Amino acid sequence: MKKTYAIFFLSVICLTSVSAQKLTLKKGEIIENLPVNDSLSSTFSLFLPSGFTTDRQWPLLVVFDMEGKGRQALSMFLTSAEKEGYVLAAPKVLDSVSITNNMVTTLGTIESVVGMLPIKNERIYTAGAASGGRFASLVPTFIKGIKGVMVISASLANTELLNSKQSFHFIGMVNRNNYNYPTLLADEKLLDTYKFPNHILLFEGNNEWPTNDYLSKGMQLFTLQAMGRKWVPKDSVYIENAFKEDLEKVNTLRNSGKFIWAEQYLGEMMSMYGAHKNLDSLRLVQREVRKNKQFRAMRREEQAAFLKESLLKQDYQYYMEEDMLTHNFNNLGWWNYQMTEVNKFVSSANIFEVEMGNRLLGFVNALAADNIQMVLSNEMVDEDALAFLYMLKTLLEPENFEFYLKTVSLSAKNEDFGTALFYLEEALKKGFKDKERLYGLEHTALFRITPEFNTLVSKYLEDALYDTIEEE
Repeated sequence: MKKTYAIFFLSVICLTSVSAQKLTLKKGEIIENLPVNDSLSSTFSLFLPSGFTTDRQWPLLVVFDMEGKGRQALSMFLTSAEKEGYVLAAPKVLDSVSITNNMVTTLGTIESVVGMLPIKNERIYTAGAASGGRFASLVPTFIKGIKGVMVISASLANTELLNSKQSFHFIGMVNRNNYNYPTLLADEKLLDTYKFPNHILLFEGNNEWPTNDYLSKGMQLFTLQAMGRKWVPKDSVYIENAFKEDLEKVNTLRNSGKFIWAEQYLGEMMSMYGAHKNLDSLRLVQREVRKNKQFRAMRREEQAAFLKESLLKQDYQYYMEEDMLTHNFNNLGWWNYQMTEVNKFVSSANIFEVEMGNRLLGFVNALAADNIQMVLSNEMVDEDALAFLYMLKTLLEPENFEFYLKTVSLSAKNEDFGTALFYLEEALKKGFKDKERLYGLEHTALFRITPEFNTLVSKYLEDALYDTIEEE
């Protein structure tokens, strides 16, 4: 779910160039637990491509994972970094830590890498997926010298912080089933207004991560811009090969009837190669696609889906907030109906309705997850609001047993054994079989010794434990 970050009293930090230090580092593999500096206890991970040498300057891509999984985040970029020749670094940043502290860690990591390796100061970029991508989009606002951001399956964290005098190259990657897709298209228009160089790359499927060729393309776009800005020497062969690859992609999309996708990518190519080639032939191809009757019909259908999706998202935001604040458990029936309707979209023969349905599912699940996190973060937790959200999540993710168990636990805590029994049986009906976890569920000591509980467990799991299980 897109979060708008409100940031106060965080000064802009400037990158400082540190004289290079001679260190022996392994190439072609991830190096973990490198200290940021003497004043910070945090560490970072580093990757040097196997062709790394100290006799030239290298671009640096700083990768973020807000769960502190730096190695895992870097591993997604290794193949592309080898191909395109990028040094990778991953600071240990966490969602649970303040943005200010994460920025200080990020700055320390960049300064450490710049100090020990021959990094091209004009070629420092950030990247990340989901929450890591949103954080990556904030970094150029607070750390000067960041020239580009690669955001995967996310949108800009806070558009109000954009400054036309402090632009950066934005690359967004998303699949059309992801709820961030329409938001990224809106971000693209805003970035155009601010005259930020930007590209949106669409990939297929429902995965959060694109394939390696998309990550390579993102790095390639940074390199093409660097050539256009004369930060690095222009390589005509590199440019021509990249152009041919992209033209082949457009032709493949056209031949497979994906005209909207083809037209969108042609638009991206205009800005990719505007500084390098005459694009008159490309404009002719784009005009041909736009005149195509199938393209026009598809565009109308997609726009109709966007409008319907926007209205439904407004409803979901309004009613979830209202139901949560008023503890309106009676409205769970309405939510169940809404999910039935959304699943009809997902099963539709119309591809634009299918994509819209998948985006709506992602949106409402992320909205509920954000609200759960917000309720739990309060000093006084509103348990009725939390119970409503847990119950709602069982409708949104009916195959996810986690929220059935949370509902059982919270209901048992408040001695609402009727509700606990209902959600326990729903989980058992759907195939939940982890008896050890069930008998160790928090707040259920009294609930577990009731005849109703054990009768239910015996019915579905055959051998219920009738002994009282005391909580520690």
